[in-house]
Amino acid sequence: MEGVAKGWGVTSTAAGGKASLLQARVGGFPRAFWVLLGGTFVNRLGTMVEPFIGVYLTQSRGMSLAATGAVMAVLGVGSLMSQLVAGWLADHLGRRATLSGGMVATAATMIFLGYSTSLPAIIGAMAVLGLVVDAYRPASQALVADLIPPHDRPRAFGLLFWAINLGFAVAMIAGGWLAQGGFLWLFWIDAVTSVIFGYLVWRAVPETRPERTHEAGGFREVLRDRLMIVYVLITFLYTFVYLQAYTTLPLAITGRGLPTSAYGLAICVNGVLIVIVQPLVGNWLAARDPSTVMAAGMAIVGAGFALTALVSTTAGYAMTVAVWTLGEVATAGMAGAVVATLAPAHLRGRYSGLYGFAWSAGGLLAPLVGTRLLAAGQVTLWTTVGALGLLAALGQLAVAPAIRRRSAPA
Repeated sequence: MEGVAKGWGVTSTAAGGKASLLQARVGGFPRAFWVLLGGTFVNRLGTMVEPFIGVYLTQSRGMSLAATGAVMAVLGVGSLMSQLVAGWLADHLGRRATLSGGMVATAATMIFLGYSTSLPAIIGAMAVLGLVVDAYRPASQALVADLIPPHDRPRAFGLLFWAINLGFAVAMIAGGWLAQGGFLWLFWIDAVTSVIFGYLVWRAVPETRPERTHEAGGFREVLRDRLMIVYVLITFLYTFVYLQAYTTLPLAITGRGLPTSAYGLAICVNGVLIVIVQPLVGNWLAARDPSTVMAAGMAIVGAGFALTALVSTTAGYAMTVAVWTLGEVATAGMAGAVVATLAPAHLRGRYSGLYGFAWSAGGLLAPLVGTRLLAAGQVTLWTTVGALGLLAALGQLAVAPAIRRRSAPA
């Protein structure tokens, strides 16, 4: 494969030239990967309901803040279980069937939720939505691990991360504008883009699930992998830190007397930097040891949040967002590559599901614990979060030798 990685790095066979530079950055992947990436981008373009679900429930359905919080907790519990179920399905039914089926189920649930008016119907729809909306993730990660050789996985996961953020950035802008004309538009667009994603994968991505050589194992085998369990715990710790950006950070900013628009301006730095920086540094990061890069990224994310304790202006918050975004870029392409390295081929779905479970668990605890820390004071919150980010980085460094030994045969 011309211009594709050797070892962890990427070398171009054409001396100079824009074509060879482009080939080094995005070349060498199979058609199925590009279909997956394109479908993921389309799907994220339509991800408009989740970011605005709280506003929808309060403004369009007239729910109180307490009721809205309870309904959204149902979504979180469903998401927590979905990663384990979807991981199991990806290994049993296959990656393509799990991903496409999850997308069709998401589309149907979105339409049902959009037209639901009673509280029981909304709660039921939110529970199902939590189960299906992110069911594609373990299957998608397993697909990349099946399709891409180990040395190129950081580059592949980095491109997926970039596509997800680019699509989501557009969706946030478009969703806010469309919501002014009625929230039902958001449900229909989300449903249509989900169906498109599922259809593309079903039609153009072959089933990649390795043949099972035995029936034993399953999640018991995953849970016996001590290295994976430690890695999941580290991921959970990092997730708790990172998700403060979308739980306590807006509360902290408005608590300083700033308008809600200040949070919007500060957090938009995250999307802009990811879209610009990730393509520039992706290959350079892919040439480094994944665990070392991840540890550095986690430390930078922790430092960025710790700096939040020192600022009180919109510009100051934007600066801290810029710091932890650079750490996020460093960790993004590496995490999935590490999971793929640790997972036996026949258990890639389950390993990816357990990894996703760590993110869902972090998503549940981030607002619960974060708001309590915020009640104790902003300095308490951000210094604690910063320290936990550093702890996650040290944990990643501690397991790095074991991960390198596991990846050596690959």
